Amino acid sequence: MQLIIFDDQFRSNFFPLTLNRSTSSLRCGILKLRQRLESLFAGLDDFIVQIDPLLVPLYHERHEEWLINTTPRSEKLYVNSRLKLEEEAIKLISNLSSESGLLCCGKLVAAKTTTQLDINNPKGIKLSESSIQLYTCLSDLIHDNSRMIEWDFQHFFYEKDNFFETEPGVTVLHPYNVWIAEEVTLSPGVVLDASTGPIVLDRGARVMANAVLCGPLYLGKNCVVKIGAKLYGGSSFGAVCKVGGEIEGSIFQAYSNKQHDGFLGHSYIGEWVNIGADTNNSDLKNTYKNVSYYSYTTQSKQDSGTQFLGCVIGDHSKTGINCSINTGAVIGLGCNLWGRALINDFMPDFSWGEADSLSPYRLEAFYQTAAIVKQRRNLSLTPIEQQLYLHINKLGD
Repeated sequence: MQLIIFDDQFRSNFFPLTLNRSTSSLRCGILKLRQRLESLFAGLDDFIVQIDPLLVPLYHERHEEWLINTTPRSEKLYVNSRLKLEEEAIKLISNLSSESGLLCCGKLVAAKTTTQLDINNPKGIKLSESSIQLYTCLSDLIHDNSRMIEWDFQHFFYEKDNFFETEPGVTVLHPYNVWIAEEVTLSPGVVLDASTGPIVLDRGARVMANAVLCGPLYLGKNCVVKIGAKLYGGSSFGAVCKVGGEIEGSIFQAYSNKQHDGFLGHSYIGEWVNIGADTNNSDLKNTYKNVSYYSYTTQSKQDSGTQFLGCVIGDHSKTGINCSINTGAVIGLGCNLWGRALINDFMPDFSWGEADSLSPYRLEAFYQTAAIVKQRRNLSLTPIEQQLYLHINKLGD
């Protein structure tokens, strides 16, 4: 049986993070959504990802070995990349009979079939509503991050080889809740407080002196935590991030920096983002009412359903020093922002300037900066990436 992890038509609910990636590539917990589904359902067979055709050239370039948008002749298990994973969901999907499927509020969650299925209009199989939930927006991922760090720790890390060695002067609370990979460096004065949830430090991570890390927390491969940083629970940092200051309940995809003082809370940060010194964001309104945020799908603001929501920042966006970001602000892909004006509501993709006087970011200038930034990590900005960003830029015209 072949596993097919599919994006449905609601990928746009996760813009700007999914403007240039599959929903399955979003991080929640320690793993990305795809990685978790692959581990649970793929078995011995290769998995297939079913994604927007616009993204196929980029994914072929980055993952030559993947099967993308192909359909095998054998029996297939379709699983929605937006699946909110719980034990009951795993059980229901694993026990599906052939030619049947499960729905969440009328949206396809999973199906087992020998025929090719139109995931946006499934026909020819027996469908039934289920108690399984699907993520609906980035806020859902932010607020499920703590739970999924704990879930991933128990299912994928707890029994793996643990290179738990600390230098003198490092304080560890609840050490059985801490997993440390090879080549991790912990400087004197570091505190790992796993009393409220697990802490996972992946290969090559470096935590500098007097930093405090509180679980549940995941620090990805080759990340650097700066001196005196305060990282609170519910935070996940993908590979090669540099983080400092105060961060709470936030997700970083990878290759992004928030090195300096300043607060970031309940936010979702893409790749190749740089947050300037003393940039701060608000994640709670003074009225304690639910936070609203801009939706690319409806092109209007909508209720997040939660009191705590900071900001969303798309790939390759930058903020200057001393920027202030309001609750629920959405900063699109490829923005370069600075100045004293409050960053509020929505900053469209490829915006340049102060929040109250934006100009379009010239695409050639954007390419030049993106190329320099990637070269610093021994990577390059490819023509296929440039074509994708050109298409995204035209969407805003």
